[in-house]
Amino acid sequence: MTVEILSDAMKRIASADQEPEELGGGFGGPNGPAEGPVWFKEGGFLLFSDIHGSRRMKYEPGKGISLDKEGTANANGQTRDRQGRLVACHHFSRCVDRLEADGSVTVIADRYRGLKLNRPNDVVVKSDGAIYFTDPPPRPPLTPPEHTPELDIAGVYRVSPDLKEINMIVRSFDNPNGLTFSPDESILYINDSNRHRKLIRAYDVEGNGMVDRGSERLFCDMRGDDRPGVPDGMKVDVEGNVYCTGPGGIWVISPAGEHIGTINTRAVNMAWGGDDWTTLYFTGPTTLNRIQLKIPGIPVPRGDL
Repeated sequence: MTVEILSDAMKRIASADQEPEELGGGFGGPNGPAEGPVWFKEGGFLLFSDIHGSRRMKYEPGKGISLDKEGTANANGQTRDRQGRLVACHHFSRCVDRLEADGSVTVIADRYRGLKLNRPNDVVVKSDGAIYFTDPPPRPPLTPPEHTPELDIAGVYRVSPDLKEINMIVRSFDNPNGLTFSPDESILYINDSNRHRKLIRAYDVEGNGMVDRGSERLFCDMRGDDRPGVPDGMKVDVEGNVYCTGPGGIWVISPAGEHIGTINTRAVNMAWGGDDWTTLYFTGPTTLNRIQLKIPGIPVPRGDL
């Protein structure tokens, strides 16, 4: 059984015999797996990170996978902003940056209160242009051993749309990793990929873009499942179902927090794509894959239908 059906709600998303398709392999290594997929609808292609190779790869349906860029400072999570620019987290340069239309690079964040960030991991952009990213602790070889940590906190941050202000919005995680918004952006989901935690928490988003820390609540607890896999990449569909890597594959969780099914596979991160946003592309430790689903995901950038 490729797709584990735990609720009738999952049958609206995928059938039990639906098979993922491997699109290519040979990526990743001890310095990090394949990661950070992001779809460019106007170009009909997907970019993803090969952390270990410090490369950005490009997948074009019908053409296969090619090298897009070498020397990415071990980039990990990637997304696009309202203008369609690529926003990426980098382990080795310990920053989040943006690729401009003219090919230049703008650093979005590399310090908090004057101290160098740990290891920016994953990133999302809200529809107002604010940028949110996770910054787990340093972890060689994902970060060079000579990089002396300056922050003693694993934080989640928000950068204002004008890039002038950075705020730590959450500091209660051991290893903050994936993050995503609900379809209406009223909830921010953040997961903890510490192998002993394996949790997704939810936070109410306030009108100014900050989160209400008092609203922190457990959304999903994966600790009872001892299959290989931890929370990492995370996305939502247009109906508010949350897709998160976890034990056994990609968990699908209803907006109420019910685990309704699992796509049984090895997965690290994922991205919606295709002409109608119903193709779920996902990276495994060394591979790029896809599976066709029945409910579309939230476009990136938001509103790009």
